[in-house]
Amino acid sequence: MAVCPLLLKAGTGRQSGNPVRLGAPVPGRFADPVEWVKAVKSLRYSAAYCPVQPGAEPELIKAFRTEAEKSNILIAEAGVWNNMLDPDKIKRKENIRKNIETLQLADKIGAKCCVNISGARGEIWDGPYPGNYTKETFDMIVETVRYIIDEVKPAGTFYTLEPMPYMLPDSPDSYLELIKAIDRKHFAAHLDPVNMISSPQRFYNNAEFLKECFKKLGPYIKSIHAKDITILPQLTVHLEERRPGLGYLDYGVFLKETSMYKDIPFMLEHLGSQEEYLLAAAYVRDVGAKNGISFLE
Repeated sequence: MAVCPLLLKAGTGRQSGNPVRLGAPVPGRFADPVEWVKAVKSLRYSAAYCPVQPGAEPELIKAFRTEAEKSNILIAEAGVWNNMLDPDKIKRKENIRKNIETLQLADKIGAKCCVNISGARGEIWDGPYPGNYTKETFDMIVETVRYIIDEVKPAGTFYTLEPMPYMLPDSPDSYLELIKAIDRKHFAAHLDPVNMISSPQRFYNNAEFLKECFKKLGPYIKSIHAKDITILPQLTVHLEERRPGLGYLDYGVFLKETSMYKDIPFMLEHLGSQEEYLLAAAYVRDVGAKNGISFLE
């Protein structure tokens, strides 16, 4: 789908808000924190995904944190990506343990947050099931997140749930309900607006939806996933993820709202190659420039 010219022309070009911290996956595996920093900086990013996994040596974790802080690189998030609500009790216990270990890692390495999805009431870890929306499931999410946070007692980082199209949270309001119910200082928000665009109305009114997300969740947001989305002329409704710049999401509004808050990582994801990440980053920077938004490098 062609880039909407209105999204590129919006704005005055004048500086506004805070510089945005753009980040994306960095190709390669790094045992040397200095080389990792060089790789991140070579791509002009000031935010990065967590470079190590749970179980890494404490000295290595400390070294990555030190080099990141020295170079003004913000580690955005340590991802878990499993099903805390797995119907298999043994798997569920193992998955919750992985959440605890990843939250511990995020705290030690100085990441803004640890992130997972709330989980699904079926065999597919991120699948659509009617049980995803029951009162029992809501209570399970609350109980499980409280348990993870209480076990770790993080000092600086936060535990977050990535919004999803067919599980909780799936809207700013459902996220606020969880924040209130979980009632833990170190539970916060992870923003992925594309994951919450699940209707034509929200798709076409995405600029207002983005504003709603930041109005309601802004103070809680610790990290952002930046993608794009398009709608296809197929019945019934077909919404598909796209590389930033190849969809309909209003990136002018997205970046302006992000820039109203300091140091929220704006992270690219789900692209198939480094070339695509470079194209996405170039698009984001171009829209930023046209809207008076700068990027930390």
